Amino acid sequence: MNYSDVLANARQCIGKYCKACPVCNGVACKNQIPGPGAKGVGDTAIRNYNKWADIRVNMDTLCENGTPDTHMELFGRRFKYPFFAGPVGAVNLHYSDVYTDMTYNDVLVRGCAESGIAAFTGDGTNPDVMTMATKAIGNADGCGVPTIKPWNIDTIKDKMAQAKASGCFAVAMDVDAAGLPFLKNMTPPAGSKSVAELAEIVKLAECPFIVKGVMTVKGALKAKEAGAAAIVVSNHGGRVLDQCPATAEVLPEIAAALKGTGVKVLADGGIRTGVDVFKALALGADGVLICRPFVTAVYGGGAEGVKCYIDKLAGELADTMQMCGAHSIEEITPDMVRV
Repeated sequence: MNYSDVLANARQCIGKYCKACPVCNGVACKNQIPGPGAKGVGDTAIRNYNKWADIRVNMDTLCENGTPDTHMELFGRRFKYPFFAGPVGAVNLHYSDVYTDMTYNDVLVRGCAESGIAAFTGDGTNPDVMTMATKAIGNADGCGVPTIKPWNIDTIKDKMAQAKASGCFAVAMDVDAAGLPFLKNMTPPAGSKSVAELAEIVKLAECPFIVKGVMTVKGALKAKEAGAAAIVVSNHGGRVLDQCPATAEVLPEIAAALKGTGVKVLADGGIRTGVDVFKALALGADGVLICRPFVTAVYGGGAEGVKCYIDKLAGELADTMQMCGAHSIEEITPDMVRV
């Protein structure tokens, strides 16, 4: 199976919203929700993709020859590549009922772990989503990151207990999910968190805590103040706020603000290829998350489809590193890209 096969297979079963496009750039789905589209006019998802495409890589082959080392470490774990599968929820609503959140996470977590990376898993109003996601992570020796929505504190405590029981190496919260309709008008209240509230949640985790959904230096420093071990520069794929800047536009200033603090910086939003991964690392990210294409990979080939997409990303990243003179992830520097 190759990636073209994965896309062709996915088109047969992925539902009426996602088109399993050869280039997942947000144009065909645009503002279709349900579906993988973005909020409002739908341009934020498109902008995410386009801004990575605007960045060029600087070729330099006047250097020592050798095979690039793509390994990276995060919170004491060594991963084969500096990219992870991002969390997705309600796949049967946004894509098709070929998979449920439970079966999707089981395939994704297993496929990623077998290929040397980790998957972030999603959350939802159905409590079985977190139950099955954390079960899948437990079966993968803790190689996964449960991502908890910013519920009220009692709900968070219940889901955090499940996360810890899975043996996961880190826990995340997509704080920008405060913009999702099903979190609004809940009793007790759910949604945005103050620094004090976030600090309380960080303590509950008792393991490295990742704050996903940071788009400003101010937000990054708040996450650091609350005790986050890492952030994800993310606008939720454009799904929670219309007219956001692209993640590529804000990543450099956020990474610069957190440099030397010990807080890891991850990024997502429109990253689709190994070349994009390279660009994000050059702009200051320690690693990246990729979400929508992994959905296509699961629908198009199950665990084999996941491996196929990971292999594609890995080959593109290694080739770009070699052609730009980087022999390891640590050697990727800002001067290797042209913004």
